[in-house]
Amino acid sequence: MVNLAANLSMMFNEVDFMSRFKEASNLKFKAVEYLFPYDFPKDNILNELKENNLNQILFDLPAGDWEAGDRGIATDPSRVNEFKDGVELAIEFANIINPKNLTCLVGKKPSSVSDVQAKDTLVENLLFAAKELDSSDFKLLVEPINTVDIPGYWLCKTNQALDIIDEVNHPNLNLQYDIYHMQIMEGNVINTIKNNLKIIGHMQLADNPGRHEPGTGELNYPVIFEEINSMGYEGWIGCEYVPLENTVTGLNWASSFLE
Repeated sequence: MVNLAANLSMMFNEVDFMSRFKEASNLKFKAVEYLFPYDFPKDNILNELKENNLNQILFDLPAGDWEAGDRGIATDPSRVNEFKDGVELAIEFANIINPKNLTCLVGKKPSSVSDVQAKDTLVENLLFAAKELDSSDFKLLVEPINTVDIPGYWLCKTNQALDIIDEVNHPNLNLQYDIYHMQIMEGNVINTIKNNLKIIGHMQLADNPGRHEPGTGELNYPVIFEEINSMGYEGWIGCEYVPLENTVTGLNWASSFLE
């Protein structure tokens, strides 16, 4: 069974953020995810989750100054303390909202930092976060992201992410596998999922090109879903896409999964 979570950062942008929980529930989603909760009161988010009978699947650790272009700070040696403070802030929200997972956005490597320094810093930061989240009973995920949408994003391939996970060597760190990002960077998504299913803690989807809903691009999602089912994946798949027209009319592809 394919379990779909609505991504409230990208879907239901026809209404304000706090109204998107109800919109998702009305369309029979059972779970939600989004980038960041930090601009909103924790208790208000919890109320929306409870009132609309929704599971909180994940949100991201603080990723620096998003408006200034940051997409994560985990490879920057000069911002380790900021990263650690962000982990603690995320735990404050997680203790109220109770997500299953929190994702670390790795970000771009500063030009003054070598690849070796970036890797060492990332490993140190992920180990810290994995331990802190483990003690609070939340799972940590790390996600490779394509370098077309985010030029310079440092963690951009599945094998690169797996190498980092191996080096961190903590049982509380898993892979977030985004089908859209990895279709752009490497293709072969079905085999990659199959070969790494044990380490995948969460998946996300969008079609390519355009990052719109399934059925708008080159990916054969009926086959992908069939294969994922046959593998026995029981986790959630986040719908992290930009609706081509509007959210509701673009959800025809998901009708059989939202009954």
